[in-house]
Amino acid sequence: MNFARIAGATTLFMGSLLGVAGSAHALDFKAIGAAPVVLYDAPSEKGRRVAVAPRGMPVEVVLTYGEWTKVRDASGDLSWLQSKGLVAKRNLQVSVANAKIHANPDDAAAVVFSADKGVLLELVDPVASGWAKVRHRDGQTGYVKATEVWGD
Repeated sequence: MNFARIAGATTLFMGSLLGVAGSAHALDFKAIGAAPVVLYDAPSEKGRRVAVAPRGMPVEVVLTYGEWTKVRDASGDLSWLQSKGLVAKRNLQVSVANAKIHANPDDAAAVVFSADKGVLLELVDPVASGWAKVRHRDGQTGYVKATEVWGD
């Protein structure tokens, strides 16, 4: 048995796997639609109900399996929901105690408003240079540091 040849083939195979993993696609975020949805531990209504996701909550899409989507929430928990409960609208969830939303993407810019942990903000413009342009449900807009929100 030629162990050097096997080791070389194994190294080549593992390298190709790492290459695939290294070229992972961008994260896909969506939001819960107009109505809350039930989260399950399996892709079936026969699965155990683990929680109810409120409307607008951002989720990261991990996998789609038929009519079901596996998602990750802001706390990192994985669960399944019926795909029809998702919308493409992008929301961000404030992940710090008191996020400051600025008039411009700059720490020195005037603070337009602040948002408490858990507040949902609509993503207006994607994150650029560490800032995301957001809109509060009352209509106020501004820029928040990407490190202070989840769902981007």
